[in-house]
Amino acid sequence: MKVTVKLFATLRTGRFKVETREYPEGTTVGRIVEELGIPEEELALILVNGRDVELEHQLTDGDTLSLFPPVGGG
Repeated sequence: MKVTVKLFATLRTGRFKVETREYPEGTTVGRIVEELGIPEEELALILVNGRDVELEHQLTDGDTLSLFPPVGGG
């Protein structure tokens, strides 16, 4: 199945901005996060097709996964 992965802000460092990749059916968000080497504590928001999900969420063909780090500033 094809999943588009979008990384934002600091999560892009040394990785990519947007990529569409092939994954086996039943792949979870957590598996992709692990494959990308992103520590869970670096994630503040996980969206699939614009909806907030958890790491255990199973993806389906054509999904768009967006990963956001915590936002700071002042």
